[in-house]
Amino acid sequence: MNFDWNYAREVAPDLLTTGLKVTLQATAGGAVLAFVLGLVLALLLRVDSRWVRLPTRTFIEVIRSTPLVAQLFLLYYALPTFSRDVLGTQITLSALTAGIIGLGVHYACYTAEVYRAGIDGVPPGQWEASIALNLPRVRTWTDVILPQAIRRVLPPLGNYLIAIFKESPQLTLITVVDVVGLAQNMGSTNFKVVEPLTIAGLFFLIIAIPSSILVRRLERRLAQ
Repeated sequence: MNFDWNYAREVAPDLLTTGLKVTLQATAGGAVLAFVLGLVLALLLRVDSRWVRLPTRTFIEVIRSTPLVAQLFLLYYALPTFSRDVLGTQITLSALTAGIIGLGVHYACYTAEVYRAGIDGVPPGQWEASIALNLPRVRTWTDVILPQAIRRVLPPLGNYLIAIFKESPQLTLITVVDVVGLAQNMGSTNFKVVEPLTIAGLFFLIIAIPSSILVRRLERRLAQ
């Protein structure tokens, strides 16, 4: 099979400006949700009440123990029917919104453990100093603990950002037309699959490899 370079050059602009744009939107939205919700879950796991900790831990384990694809299908296909039958109001999400929520919630359950490790890594003396200074609990968290913890977890969060980017093609299963979905559509329309999928794969390499290098450099710098 000969690779049609002319066709590859023809489809590359659409894959870049249309398909890759959707991929980056899904990645950015999913990452923001994952990082914010992950921090919330990590803090809930430290609440004294077991009535808060137990449901939070159960939620995390359920999400981590089920595949992302199943969660996407539930959000996009099952949620409208479930909400109509149970709540009396049909909740319908667009494909991209469902994809962002699915990616965000799924990876929040992983970033929660990253935040937990970062918080546990803060030296006990920092807690003791805050108590000795009679700092309010909120200020202890916002001014002392979280700044140190977040500095420790930046490299792992960077790795999860790359993971979300690489997982985003799964959104094509719920009709999101990202760069891979657009490449598949082009292939089925023009009966040339290799060229658009190759271009889509190159876009992932061009973004993922430099991002991985930057994360490793950040990790080495913070470790100094």
